[in-house]
Amino acid sequence: MAASTPIGIFDSGIGGLTVFRSIVEALPGYDYLYLGDNGRAPYGNRSFKTIHQYTWECVQWMFKQGCPLVILACNTASAKALRTIQQQDLAAHHADKRVLGVIRPTAEVIGNYTQTGQIGVLGTKGTVQSGSYLIEINHFAPDLKVYQQACPLWVPLIENGEYDKPGTDYYVKMYLDELMAQSPDIDTILLACTHYPLLADKIKAQLPAGINVVAQGDIVAASLVNYLERHPEIEGKLTKTANRRFYTTIDDTADFDHHASQFFKDEVKSEFVDVREGCD
Repeated sequence: MAASTPIGIFDSGIGGLTVFRSIVEALPGYDYLYLGDNGRAPYGNRSFKTIHQYTWECVQWMFKQGCPLVILACNTASAKALRTIQQQDLAAHHADKRVLGVIRPTAEVIGNYTQTGQIGVLGTKGTVQSGSYLIEINHFAPDLKVYQQACPLWVPLIENGEYDKPGTDYYVKMYLDELMAQSPDIDTILLACTHYPLLADKIKAQLPAGINVVAQGDIVAASLVNYLERHPEIEGKLTKTANRRFYTTIDDTADFDHHASQFFKDEVKSEFVDVREGCD
C-alpha cells in the first residue's frame, strides 16, 4: 500500500478547524492531517522565539508523517514564525517541503469587502503586535486605513468551551467597543484569528447593521486551490483518498474531540502525540 502524503493543517489549538472545514469543502478528495497544539495553547501572548520553536516542532512532526505541504491555519504562527520557517528552516532541513500561512492570502483580498476603505482587524496580542496585517495590507492596498484590536481573552474562552455562553458577551462587547472607538467609519472587520468564527454570532449582535464580518476559511481555501494549480510539483505529491486524521498535543483527547467536532461541523476522533520527540 502506498504511503499517504496528506496536506497538513496546523493550529495552536482547535481554531484552525474552521479553516480546515473550508479547505475540505473546496478540495474534498485530498488526504489531510490536522494537528492542534492544544497542550501549549494559547500562542497569542508568547514571544517570537517561543512561537517559532513550537510551530517548527509541529511542522517537523507533520513532515515526518508524510506531509509535503503544511498550512499554518493560525494567525499568530503565521505572523511570528512563518517567515523564519520559509527563509531559514526549510532551506536548511527540508528544501523539498512547503509551508504556507493565512495572512498573505487574506491581505490580498480584504480590500474587496470595504466601501469606506476602513478595516478593523481583531486578533491575538501576538498577531497585532507583529504588525503583519498592517504590512501586508499596505502592500496590496496602500489606500486602506487599518485599525487593530487585540482580544487576548477570546482564545482562552473558546478553547475552554465558553464561546456560546452568556458570560462571553461581556468580553466580546469590550473589545469591539475598543475597536470601533478608533474610527466610526470602519465598515469591515476581519477575524484575524481562526478561533474567532465561533464567536461570529456574538460579534455580529454587538455591531451596527451593515458592517461586514469576514472570516478567513473560504479565503484561505480559495488561495490553496490557486496555489495547487500553479504548483503541480507539489500537487502531484499529494495522495487523494479523502482520508482525514486528527492529532492533538493534549492528552485529554475526548475533550478535544468534543469541541473540535463543533468547529469542524463533523465528528472528530483524534490521537495524542508528543511533537517534541526527535525534532531537529
